[in-house]
Formats: sequence, C-alpha cells, structure tokens
Amino acid sequence: MMAEDYYSLLGVSRSASEDELKSAYRKLARALHPDANGGDPQAEARFKEVTVAYETLRDPERRRRYDMFGPEGIQGSPGGMDPGAFFGGGLGGLFDAFFGSPSGRSNRRTGPMRGSDAEVVLRLEFEEAVFGARRDVVVRELVRCEECGGSGARAGTTATRCPDCGGSGEVRRVRQSILGQVVTASTCPRCRGTGEVIASPCPVCRGEGRVEEDRTFTVEVPAGVEDGTTLRLNGRGPSGLRGGPPGDLFVHLSVAPHERFERAGDDLETTVHVAMTQAALGTALVVELLDGAESLVIPPGSQTGQTFRFKGHGVPRLGGRGRGDVIVHLVVDTPTELTRSQETLLRQLAEERSEPVNEHSEGIFSRLRSALS
Repeated sequence: MMAEDYYSLLGVSRSASEDELKSAYRKLARALHPDANGGDPQAEARFKEVTVAYETLRDPERRRRYDMFGPEGIQGSPGGMDPGAFFGGGLGGLFDAFFGSPSGRSNRRTGPMRGSDAEVVLRLEFEEAVFGARRDVVVRELVRCEECGGSGARAGTTATRCPDCGGSGEVRRVRQSILGQVVTASTCPRCRGTGEVIASPCPVCRGEGRVEEDRTFTVEVPAGVEDGTTLRLNGRGPSGLRGGPPGDLFVHLSVAPHERFERAGDDLETTVHVAMTQAALGTALVVELLDGAESLVIPPGSQTGQTFRFKGHGVPRLGGRGRGDVIVHLVVDTPTELTRSQETLLRQLAEERSEPVNEHSEGIFSRLRSALS
C-alpha cells in the first residue's frame, strides 16, 4: 500500500515537468534496483512504489485524476495501483522490461508449436438453420506428414538444438536506455521458435512436418442457429509445425433467405393476402408452415395489418427450451380491374351503405364521341 504522496516519493514539486519526472525517476530506479541492493526486499518495495508514482504522473490524464482525487481517483480504492498494470507480469516482468533478465534465460515455451486456426463458410438453407442439420465441409489444411510422423526430419535422423538461440526459440537483443540495459526478445528466425533445426529435412514435407491436403469434416448444426453464427471445432484446424498440435476450425454459418418467411428472433413472420370480400365476410385459409399446413380462420371485418399467431410453430430455441411462434400479417387486396357487372354490384353496395364513390368512368372512345357531338 502507498500512503506517501507520489510527488514526495519522486522528490519533485507538484508542478514538475515531464523531463523533471523522468530525471527523478531514473536516479531513484538506479539506486533502488535489486542488483544494486543485494536483493533487499525493502529496496524492491520502494522500487515498486516509485514506479507506480512515475507511471501515474507521466500520464496527463492519470495525473489529473490523481491531483483531484488522490490514489482513489486512479484505481477507485485507497490501495493505489499495482505495477503489474503497467508491465503485465508483476515485479519480475518490470525488472526484465527495464534491465533484462538477470539469468539471460527466457520463459518462452519451446518445442512443437500449436497450429494456427482456420475458417470456412458453410451455407445453409433456411429450414436447415431452423431445424438443424448434419453437413459436410471440405477444408484445405496443413496436416501431419505421414512420411516423417510430423518431425520434419528424414527417416533415421533427428532435429538438433538451434545454434542461434541455444534451443530457447527466441533471440534476445540488448540496448541502452535511460534506465540502463533493456533486453528485447523476438522469435528466432532460424528455427522459427521451435528451438531446433533439421539438417536432413523430410523429402515429402521439406522439414515442415506437415503437408497440405483436403479434409472433410461433418458439422452438427444445432436447431435454431442464426445467420452469422460461428461454430468452433476444437482440434480440427491446421497441424502445428513439426508435430505441433492442431489449431481449431471456425465454421461461419450463412443462412439463405426464405421466399415466404422472415425470422424475428425465435419467431417467424409471413404475410397472407385475402380479397376485399373475404376480409369483409370472413373466410378460412390453409397456411403452409415450415412443419406442415395449418388452418387459419379470418373473421368478418378483418383489416390490413391484423396479425394471427400460430404458437409453437416457430424456431426451436437453442438449448431445447421450446419454440417460437409463427406470426401471420394480413393484407387485404383491393381489386383493380372490374367487369361491368362487378362494378355495378359494388356501386349498389356503396349506395346502400351511403358511401360516396366516383361516377361511372366511360372509356376513352365514349368520351371522344361525347366531346365531338
């Protein structure tokens, strides 16, 4: 815990500039470094405190919050900040970041590396997404070489330790900074991070330990998946370099639209058209759903926009918790082409209902004859 003022810890004023903060911290860091104090735990603790103070005050936004609210404004509690938040690995990572690992060794895991992940798009029909399906996908991937068993070495030979990285899988470079030596590490380009080199590569895979070929996987598509859903097949991705475990295969689902239904969550929506007379007098229709036909009763006086619901005929909910509904939207169609007898009947109806309508519309030739007479 840090009760002391951050500015006092660094020995600077509250108006100190960035250069003044950096200079003060550099002096303290050198003086409190564990190598300079025989691993004294009190020096380490002090080093941690001044580092938190410096990292807080060097950032304008964190410094503003600290000046206004103190340590609580930085972390939200009186306990201050953990230096691991700056260096992502605790105090040991902090020492390595500034001064390099004292032993010169790496914590990097060597040996066969896991393969990368792969992706494939699986296109489904609408009904397959609703009810589920078993589908095969073909993926061109890197698979373990059968000739060398994935080792990458010619039969009768083995890999040897990489002379460039000493088997660590990475190379380290030292540079000078204001805090002393800074050690950076990167993947060894010679062994590609495996820590081993192959003098006699396998003639089939040329030292890779894997070859490219088409693979077929059966995908179990659960009922109720949506367009854009991604399924993960563990261990079905490309094999790792030189015998490394395979990665994963991500299957992205693309669902084709349906000609009559649209999906709204777990519900399905569709539209049914009826004639004006059917809506006025009522009727019964047969509606084809995805899982069979159902009778739909249209009561007299129905209007465009009314909805009817078939419960439990929609999309199965993932996890087996029932199904959604089918929602039918009603559209009442107005006739656009009438015979003379149909028009006469409608005019009689309008007259009985005292509904004003346009006068009888004559054809163009009748209007011409009237105009010329």
